[in-house]
Amino acid sequence: MPPTRRAWASSAAPDDGQNLGGVAPNGESATLCYMSSQAIRIGQQTLATLRTRSKRRGEPLSRLAERYIQEGLRADSHPGIVFRDGPAGRRAGLMGGPDVWEIISALRTVPERGTARVAALAERLGLSEPRVRAAIRYYTEYPAEIDAWVAANDAEADKLESALERERELLG
Repeated sequence: MPPTRRAWASSAAPDDGQNLGGVAPNGESATLCYMSSQAIRIGQQTLATLRTRSKRRGEPLSRLAERYIQEGLRADSHPGIVFRDGPAGRRAGLMGGPDVWEIISALRTVPERGTARVAALAERLGLSEPRVRAAIRYYTEYPAEIDAWVAANDAEADKLESALERERELLG
């Protein structure tokens, strides 16, 4: 008998051996991901804080708890990485520094190679080399996430450049 709890995800969902291809309720092709249920104990004050944040954000308590757990696990694996909200969504960044996608985007423009590349970028951004390396290590584990942020920023920059070009043409 299949598990009773399940969620639909896009067809881009990772294949962890628990996914079954199918059609989502809206008719789109999707991957069915079975979710496990595991009881955990949470202190009363922590649960109260989680409930308050859930209500304030309008996000289901279980989804918010899962996000905090996932981000905590990532932060444990990647010292110096934090997660922050912004108009475009939640993203990974250096504690007290730029977002990881900003560092990776800048890294792609540095002409130096090898370790000199890290040193040059650190100097350009005013960061220490260990902080740049922390962002690079995070990227190596989550490249699709960071590449999506870089692509979204590039698309927005292209859109703005096109608008400015049209304005220049109009003003002659």
